[in-house]
Amino acid sequence: MPDRAVRRRRQSLYLLFFLNGITMSSWVTRTPDVRDQLDVSTGQMGLILFGLSVGSMTGILCSGRCVSRFGTRPVIALGTVLIIAGTMVIGLGSAVPSAPLVTAGLCLFGAGMGAGEVAVNVDGADVERLAGTAVLPTLHGCFSLGTVIGGLAGMAATAVAFPAHWHLAIAALIATGILIHALRAVPAGVGISTVRQATPDSARGSKPQVWKDRKLLLIGAIVLAMALAEGAANDWLPLLMVDGHGLDAAVGSLVYVGFAAAMTLGRFSGTFFLDRFGRAVVVRASAVSGAVGLLLVIFSDNAVVAATAVMFWGLGASLGFPVALSAAGDSGPDQTARVSLVAIIGYVAFLVGPPALGFLGDHYGLRSAMLLVLVFVASAVVLAPAVDTRTRTRTPAKVDA
Repeated sequence: MPDRAVRRRRQSLYLLFFLNGITMSSWVTRTPDVRDQLDVSTGQMGLILFGLSVGSMTGILCSGRCVSRFGTRPVIALGTVLIIAGTMVIGLGSAVPSAPLVTAGLCLFGAGMGAGEVAVNVDGADVERLAGTAVLPTLHGCFSLGTVIGGLAGMAATAVAFPAHWHLAIAALIATGILIHALRAVPAGVGISTVRQATPDSARGSKPQVWKDRKLLLIGAIVLAMALAEGAANDWLPLLMVDGHGLDAAVGSLVYVGFAAAMTLGRFSGTFFLDRFGRAVVVRASAVSGAVGLLLVIFSDNAVVAATAVMFWGLGASLGFPVALSAAGDSGPDQTARVSLVAIIGYVAFLVGPPALGFLGDHYGLRSAMLLVLVFVASAVVLAPAVDTRTRTRTPAKVDA
């Protein structure tokens, strides 16, 4: 593939990740307002967020098979359309107001995120192979940049009491324009599995090997821990700062923006540190940073200290997911199956996390509920060596002129 085509494709993936970040943060920053509109408790809000988890898991379970059969492009397109539709339905549900409608919108939103997650990461891993350098951390950095910009917009909208449904409608409109522009540079056929052309016996024999790969399962455990750290902030951080540390809704949104900014910084600087220190060191340092941040958020009664500690939480959560996905893609043959498996394991965090944290938050408070996240993040410190899977050199791959 010519260098120009690789650059255009990488830029289109930047935009698609950015789109996901804007839509996600548009919803997250309005969760206190939506909760108040629906007049539900923290535990009930956890059940509403369960719609996002169910949708995400449904999408992720279907995505790998669809990518293997149809390629990444149509799966990315369908997933993004579902995200846009879900955003609009969430807005409608908050306007009515209707908890079932918000839950349905979150289910659509999650299905789109889940369906596109494997596809866009498989495409990113392919670009990484063609470019011969780490690409996924920067791509995920674009997601975090989108959350920062969307979060700032959400904070401003919250501060001036701009209706959440109109805010979400504008976010959906922006996402539609980005999708139309970016999708043109994504080629067809990427990710279609060659296993489908094998004999039935060989196909049957290859499938369990991925699930039985011990190192791949350890990489999946790291993704599970770091996805829970990121997902807990996406689902609960504004409410955690409002209910757990006494901040108002606008300041709670500002703290979330700080978290997203730390994620962005960590991901855009990730390639520099990965090239110099390697995956295992970076993942271990990330897990330590995340654990320190969570400790301070949970145990400090000083709201300023807790808000500052969120930056360490964000830095810690920034690289675990993309680095582990890169490691999964490098760990053996059938890249699509390996990335799919690790993504599915990671999405267990999104399935179990919201209702579990909501249940614990209802009984013990959201600050105490975050102890569960802390335990998982601490485990990633021990598991970090599993991500050292790269066998190829760092020299750039040769591409056609």
